[in-house]
Amino acid sequence: MPNTALEDMKMSYEKVEQAKATVIGAKQTSRAIELGQISEVIVAKDADARLTGKVISLCQDKGLPVHYVDSMHRLGKACGIDVGAAVVGLKV
Repeated sequence: MPNTALEDMKMSYEKVEQAKATVIGAKQTSRAIELGQISEVIVAKDADARLTGKVISLCQDKGLPVHYVDSMHRLGKACGIDVGAAVVGLKV
């Protein structure tokens, strides 16, 4: 039986790689959520909860889906940057 959590994570990395427009970082993503520019958010599980907590809470308030991936490093790579990314917002 396939591991659906693992498949969901893989799909989340692929969504980021294929997204036409993203917002990278907790502050920028929070701002874009407030402006109604984000359709869903990807959060790295290995990121500091103090960074991701506000964004996750904001997503819950706005009814936005939050997907989780294991690695900040891999999430950053999926965004095309050489450093890790704790949070990535996919633009509407």
